[in-house]
Amino acid sequence: MGDGPTINTIAERAGVSIASVSRVLNGLPTRQETVRKVMAAADELGYVRNAVARSLKSRRTNQVAFAMADVGNPAYLAMLRQIQPVLKAAGYRLVLHSTDAVVADEIDVLHSLGERYVDGLIMSPLRVTGAHLEMLAAARAPVVIIGSVPEGTRVDNVRADSRTGVRLAVDHLYSLGRRRIALINGPLDTVPGAARGAAYREALEDLGLPCDESLVRIGDFYRPEGGRAVADLLARVPDVDALMCANDLIALGALDVLRAAGRRVPDDVAVVGMDDTDLAAASWPSLSSVSLGSAERGTVAAELLLERLKGGEHEPRRVTVPPHLVVRASTAGAGHDGSQGAGGAGKKGAGS
Repeated sequence: MGDGPTINTIAERAGVSIASVSRVLNGLPTRQETVRKVMAAADELGYVRNAVARSLKSRRTNQVAFAMADVGNPAYLAMLRQIQPVLKAAGYRLVLHSTDAVVADEIDVLHSLGERYVDGLIMSPLRVTGAHLEMLAAARAPVVIIGSVPEGTRVDNVRADSRTGVRLAVDHLYSLGRRRIALINGPLDTVPGAARGAAYREALEDLGLPCDESLVRIGDFYRPEGGRAVADLLARVPDVDALMCANDLIALGALDVLRAAGRRVPDDVAVVGMDDTDLAAASWPSLSSVSLGSAERGTVAAELLLERLKGGEHEPRRVTVPPHLVVRASTAGAGHDGSQGAGGAGKKGAGS
């Protein structure tokens, strides 16, 4: 062993698999008995542990986790592109979890904080249940939530103001002379779905428009579901002249269906999305969308977590990132691409 012990020799001495040794030495969740065997074997063989292995005794891993609903959603990718460099500059690695918005998976991530595989967590749940709140109250490491949490929840929180964002979109469509404005929403048991549904109704009421429930479709926050919801809407309410879509993926599905149905955008039907992801500018026609500041929320969340990791004992902070409307061809027609409307026009605004 002239080159010193390796994970192979440690595995042999400990009587565990090479994969188990790798997990222990990289600070990943592992049974405590396995950790004990691996570390005992490493000590016996004189293995020089790296910084992560030493963290098993120091209780520091120099890792932070980011748990999101869908790693393929461009809004989360925009957050990720900001979170990672902020943490990297502070000496932390980033561990990703894509939970598919499954509550049990998110609870498991919160529970695993007790295993100290990371020093802190940034989480962006679509639903916030009683189980979430219980685990947050008992969390064994600092947590920052991107998204709304109930008043009084003692956790650092970065939120969007999607209610004002919806109002910006509906006001824009109304200013274009649209009066049959439909809402294509995600599930109402999610934080964004509930907030955007309520904001849509408030905006119509403030504009003096009737809230026609035949113009509301509830699906999910994905492109195929958005397309199916719009296809059903067109079949039942052919005179619709505008679509307020709860995110850009839904709006892209809407554009697919409108194109297939021979409906001109925006001449026949104007379309607005939410999130202003990279896909909005690249779609055809380019998509008007409400920016909810995904990148900024990622940056703020990372900075708040770093403050906690440095030992900050201050009261939990809540930061709301204001929205703004980016007007493109899907509402303003060809040749109009990328002008921005100001945020904060809505009468009511709650972060969500």
